[in-house]
Amino acid sequence: MSKNVQDDKPTRGKEAKAWMKDEAAAQEVRYKAIVDEIDGKEAEREEWIEEFLRLIQTSGYYMTGDQKRIIPDEEMPKKPKRADAMRVIW
Repeated sequence: MSKNVQDDKPTRGKEAKAWMKDEAAAQEVRYKAIVDEIDGKEAEREEWIEEFLRLIQTSGYYMTGDQKRIIPDEEMPKKPKRADAMRVIW
């Protein structure tokens, strides 16, 4: 069995370890801020979805340049009953 370059892990100095720890902490702070902002728009996102569904039922959309299609009620998606159904995953 041959030895590959990726099998040898170089040693990491104290300065590099400290930098990585600081960067990880900073990323956690940024991540929390983004999650809070996304979760804060949940009511607004619900309105956007309702507006979109209303538009495709009343105005429809263009399938090609001149063919317009209006979505009937029976083809409309139903909102799942889960509590996290509208949660944004990123």
